[in-house]
Amino acid sequence: MEDILVIEGGNRLYGKVRVSGAKNAGLVVIAASIMAEGETILDNIPRIRDVEVMTQILGDIGVVTRWNEDNSLSIISPSTDLKSPTSYKLAKKLRASNLLLGSMLGRQRESIISLPGGCDIGSRPMDLHIKGIQALGAEIEIEHGYIFSKAKRPAGARIYLDFPSVGATENILMMASKTPGISVIENAAKEPEIVDLANFLNFMGAKIRGAGTDIIKVEGVERLTAGRYSIIPDRIEAGTYMVAAAISGGEVVVENVIPTHLYPIIAKLQEAGTLIVESDQHITVKAGPRILPVDIKTLPYPGFPTDMQSQMMALLSLGEGSSIIVENVFENRFQIVDELKRMGANIKVEGHTAVVEGVKNLYGARVKATDLRAGAALVLGALAAKGETIIEDANHIFRGYENICEKLANIGAKIKNLEN
Repeated sequence: MEDILVIEGGNRLYGKVRVSGAKNAGLVVIAASIMAEGETILDNIPRIRDVEVMTQILGDIGVVTRWNEDNSLSIISPSTDLKSPTSYKLAKKLRASNLLLGSMLGRQRESIISLPGGCDIGSRPMDLHIKGIQALGAEIEIEHGYIFSKAKRPAGARIYLDFPSVGATENILMMASKTPGISVIENAAKEPEIVDLANFLNFMGAKIRGAGTDIIKVEGVERLTAGRYSIIPDRIEAGTYMVAAAISGGEVVVENVIPTHLYPIIAKLQEAGTLIVESDQHITVKAGPRILPVDIKTLPYPGFPTDMQSQMMALLSLGEGSSIIVENVFENRFQIVDELKRMGANIKVEGHTAVVEGVKNLYGARVKATDLRAGAALVLGALAAKGETIIEDANHIFRGYENICEKLANIGAKIKNLEN
C-alpha cells in the first residue's frame, strides 16, 4: 500500500516537538539483543517501519518480540540455536538486516543472511564488514545473494578499517564482544549510535573501551546477560525538526535531545541565520529574518551528517545567495534535486557537488520521495512552499520518522496522510 502525503504550505510552526529514540541505535541494539538469552527490554525504541521489519526478521529466526503497555519492546531470545535470517523478502526492505551477521556469529558461530536492501542512496558494499569478521576467524562465502558464515575457531584480532564504516564497526563490535582474546578496531566509526551500542553491550557484560574514538578495544567474554536498556534520542529526527522551524519561519522547542550530538547541525543552521538556544535536553530553534547561504561537506561523525544533507538542501534552496553542498559519503544522495526543482528550486549538480542558488519562493507540486531523508526534505520544502504539495511514495518517510504527521500537525503544519 502506497502512502501519499498532502501538505498545505505557508504555515509557520510554533510549539514543542518531542524527538523519538534513534532509528540507527534502535536497530543495532535490537540486533545485539539476540546475543543474550532471556528477555531484554528496550526503552525509547521508535515505532517505525524499519523497526517493524527488524522484529519480523527476529520472529522468523525464533526470537519472540512484544510491545509492552509502557511502549517498551521486549525481545525474548531462546536458549536453543536460532534459525538463520534468510528471508530476502524482509532483508530487501532493510539495510540494517546485515547487522544480524555480527550478532549471529557472536551468539552461535554461524549464520546465513540475505544480502540487504534499504534506501537506494548508492553503493554500500559489505566488503569492510566481511574483512572485519574474517579477521576474527570467520569463513565467508557469498553465493546466490546470501552470505554464508562460520567461525570454527574465532580469535581476537587487530582490524584496520579503510573507511570508518558504521555498519562494519557495529558488526565487528558484536562478534568481537564474544570472541576469545583481545580485538582492536582501528579507524572505527565514532557516531553516537556506535557509543550507544558499546554501552548496551557493556551493560550486558561485554568489555569494550574507546567507543566514540578512532580506536576501540574489545576483550571477549563468554556470556552476555539480558536486561533493560534505554537508547539515545534520534539526532537526525531532531535536526529535521530544527530545519522545519527555520524553513517555516517559526519557533520550535525540540525536546528529548542530546545537544552535543547535534553540534554539526547547530553550527550550519546558525551559519544560515537561525537562532538557537541550547539547554540540557532541549533546543529552541527560531527562524532568522532571512536564510543565508552556507557551504556544507558531509563527513563521518563528528562531521556534518549525510543523513541531514537533503534537509539542508531544502532550506538553502530558499537562501539569499549561492550554497555549495559536497556529498562525500554516498554517491546517490542527490536524487532529491529533481524533485525540489519541480517545486521551483534552482540547483545544479556535477558529480558529488551541488550548487544551490536560492530562490524567493518554492511552489506546491506533485513530487516523489526517493528515499527516507529525501522524503523528509520534501516535507520541509512543502512546509515553506506556496500552495499544496503531494508527496508520493511517502512510505519511505515512515521507515524512519515516528508519527511525523502528528508531530508536525501539533506545531501548526497542515499535513495529512492518504493511503492509496
